[in-house]
Amino acid sequence: MMDKGEYSFSTCWNIKRHTAGRGMIEEIKELGYRYVELNYNVNDALLATIEPMIEQGEIGISSVHNVFPFIDDKDYDTDSVMLGFDDESKRKRSVELLIRSMEYADRYGAKAVVVHPGEVPFDYNIDSELKRLYREHGKKSSEYVKLWKEMSERRERLSPIYAKRIQDSLEEACGYAARRGWNVALGIETRSRCYQMPTLMEAKSICDGLKGSPVYLWYDIGHAMMMDRMGLYDNLQELQLVLPYIYGVHIHETLELSDHWCPYVHSNDMNYFDHFLEAIDAAKVKVYELKAVCQPEEIHRSHTLITDKIAARRGLQPS
Repeated sequence: MMDKGEYSFSTCWNIKRHTAGRGMIEEIKELGYRYVELNYNVNDALLATIEPMIEQGEIGISSVHNVFPFIDDKDYDTDSVMLGFDDESKRKRSVELLIRSMEYADRYGAKAVVVHPGEVPFDYNIDSELKRLYREHGKKSSEYVKLWKEMSERRERLSPIYAKRIQDSLEEACGYAARRGWNVALGIETRSRCYQMPTLMEAKSICDGLKGSPVYLWYDIGHAMMMDRMGLYDNLQELQLVLPYIYGVHIHETLELSDHWCPYVHSNDMNYFDHFLEAIDAAKVKVYELKAVCQPEEIHRSHTLITDKIAARRGLQPS
C-alpha cells in the first residue's frame, strides 16, 4: 500500500457499501490515504463512528461537501438553486446550511467546504435532454444545436442575477465565519449540468467580487471536461485564466459524458489529462472523487501516473 501523502479521497467512492462510518474510513485508509473528504451523503449515524477517528488523529479531514451533514430535503440537495434562490426565506436557509457546513469543517480541522452554489433554473432537466441528444445524434446535430441555443440564451440572460445573489450569500456566510474566527475556505465547484453555476468565468467574477474573503474556485476536472465537450466553455483556455483562483480540485476523468473515472487508466489516453497537472499541483486541497466501480489497483495506478508526471514536470525524481 502506497502512502498517498497530501492527497485526499472522497467518501463518495464507498458510502453506498457501508452502514458504519468507521468501516467506510478504514477502507479508504487501506488505499493509503491519510485524508478524506466527507461528501454530502455522510449523515449523523455515520459520523457517530467517524468523529472519534478524527479526534484520535486516525484520519485527517481535508474538506467537507456542503450540505453537511446530510439533510433529506430536495430544496437544498446538490442540484438546486441553493444560494441563488428568488425566495428570500429559502436563500437565508441555504446560507444557514452553508454556515453549518463551515462549522463542521472548522471543528474537524478541514481546510475547505466544497459548495455547489446554484443554477439558472429551468422548468425541467434540460441538461439530461441535451445529453440524450448528444449521445443519440451528436453535438453538431440540428436537434442538439437548437436545444443548446434555447438553453444558453436563457442561461446567459439570467446568470448575472443568480451570480449576484450567490455572491451576496457567500459574503454573508464569510462574514459570519470571520466573526467566529473560523479559518475555512469556500470552494465554488465547477458543475456537471450545463444550467448549473458557475462556469469558469462566472467563478472568476464571483471571486473577484469577494476579494479579501476566503471564496475560491473548486476546480472539478471531470465536470469541466464534460461542460467543455457539451460546449459551455473552453476548458483548457479558461483554465489558464482561473489557475490563481483555484483552492481545491476534484480529480477524476470523464469518458464522453460519464464522469468519476480514474484519470489515464479508464480513458487509456496517456496524454490529455496532462493539461490538468498544473492545477492539481497548485491546489491546496487535492481530492480524488471516484465512482464505486473504480478498483483499488486502478486507483493506485492512476495516482502513480499523476504523481510521477507532476514530479517529472517539476524536474524531480518519480516516486
